[in-house]
Amino acid sequence: MSFLEVRDLCLDVGGFELDRIELKAEKGDYLTLIGPTGSGKSLLLETIIGFYGPEKGRIILEGKDITDLPPNMRQISLVYQDHMLFPHMNVFENIAYAIRKKLRDKKQIEAEVKQIAGVLGIGELLYRKPATLSGGEKQRAAIARSLIVRPKLLLLDEPFSALDVRTKEKLRKMLKKAISEYSTTVLHVTHDFEDVWALANRVVVLRKGKVMQSGDPESVFRQPSPDFVAEFLGTNVLKGKVKALEGKLTVIEAEGLEIYSSDPAEPGEKVAVSIRPEEIILARGVMESSARNTLKGKVSGVFKKEHLVVVEMEMGHAEIKAVVTPTSCEMLGLEPGREMHAVFKASNARIIR
Repeated sequence: MSFLEVRDLCLDVGGFELDRIELKAEKGDYLTLIGPTGSGKSLLLETIIGFYGPEKGRIILEGKDITDLPPNMRQISLVYQDHMLFPHMNVFENIAYAIRKKLRDKKQIEAEVKQIAGVLGIGELLYRKPATLSGGEKQRAAIARSLIVRPKLLLLDEPFSALDVRTKEKLRKMLKKAISEYSTTVLHVTHDFEDVWALANRVVVLRKGKVMQSGDPESVFRQPSPDFVAEFLGTNVLKGKVKALEGKLTVIEAEGLEIYSSDPAEPGEKVAVSIRPEEIILARGVMESSARNTLKGKVSGVFKKEHLVVVEMEMGHAEIKAVVTPTSCEMLGLEPGREMHAVFKASNARIIR
């Protein structure tokens, strides 16, 4: 039995349904829940913690059925994006509030608060009010308040969404350290794929209250289920047919392009090929490389996205996206109409069925 098991969970809230949700997490897992807005991610967290009672299904934590337990009996903590600190209390009082019912000794409470504050880098902020803190500092205080009770399960509902890129990066590192020190299992709702890569060992994709795909980040992102999951994850997916086998490589004709993949398939088989944008190298001419695939096309669009640049290219009958740094974009002179070569390894052209 897994540490956490959500079994056949069904819930209808105002016409929105969680539909037969199946979810598992082992002790120490960091599981991210991703999906479009309105896919049921937050509702699932709130059902696991006990704010909603499912109409069907069970929630099992550490071998115990907690489906009908009140939230305060589940040993689960939840952190929202707006941190919900008590404005009339300083940071020390906010963090200590969570353990005052558990601990009576003032020195022990102080020691516990200072320990978690040190791990999250807010030791010097303990006697300041929330109104004087930055967004990142408030979120660290909220996480400290949730972790100090040493929950069996920590639920995070988009805790970094309101923060800038640098603050997010700093907070991810601190959170990773805190999770390790407090041996906590985590379910983290996010729209930011960087959270997945930086923190998670498991990822679940939801859509309209249903689990569409789950697994480790590498397998889900590189071999997404066709159609919705692939589109949501921003993966290039080209549909075609296996043309031939050349040694250990599979040759696929897909949307006017010839693509080599190291994944096995049979000649004549209809397949889809998944290529992550960040695994494509752009070059202005043919370059010497061990990469088996070099596709020629024309840039159709260039868009800034946070600290990267997304490049859209027309190749064959398909549109392919690549991701480059702003420096690379400038050096390559990327602009609509420019001819470019997209280079990628056969191992990065993953066959999905």
